[in-house]
Amino acid sequence: MIARPDGGPRVVVGVDDSAGARCALSWAIGEARLRRLPLLVAHAAPLPPHVSAAGQLGCGITEALRGSGAELIARLLAEVSDGPPDGVAMTALALVGEPGATLVRLAGDDDILVVGHGTRGALSRLLRPSVRLHCARRARATLVCVRPPSFDLLLESLTARDESPEHVPGSRFRRLGRRLRLPL
Repeated sequence: MIARPDGGPRVVVGVDDSAGARCALSWAIGEARLRRLPLLVAHAAPLPPHVSAAGQLGCGITEALRGSGAELIARLLAEVSDGPPDGVAMTALALVGEPGATLVRLAGDDDILVVGHGTRGALSRLLRPSVRLHCARRARATLVCVRPPSFDLLLESLTARDESPEHVPGSRFRRLGRRLRLPL
């Protein structure tokens, strides 16, 4: 477990390159700022199967995975909050290991563990186990699953009722709504 500055609770967020992870990171930054808790941003990359089967851990693969994880964390922080968030004590970790097990190990009893809630197909779920479900089954910390906004909510926020594109003949939003069978 990573040492805490004052021994108290913290907000631990697991990130990857997905929309759910971006929303989870944004929520975790806000929660850490609101509760005045330290923030731990973690990215865990699993070892490729051919590397772990061959036992080639000393050939620089773990360093490359950690380096790409650190770049990913820096890019996500730049996208979500224009760099490290102001007013929040933050630590970033790029680790090698199974993401679900790593996050469960990092989050203590009094922490808040934040993960994204994505949508995946059946084949993807068979090949890679769900980090969210692993954390839900095994984490001792309070778990928060953040779902990215749905398409309907995005359309609603883009168009106000008085400026609705349904009144504009041939509007792209109107055609898109017809194609998706959404009431606009």
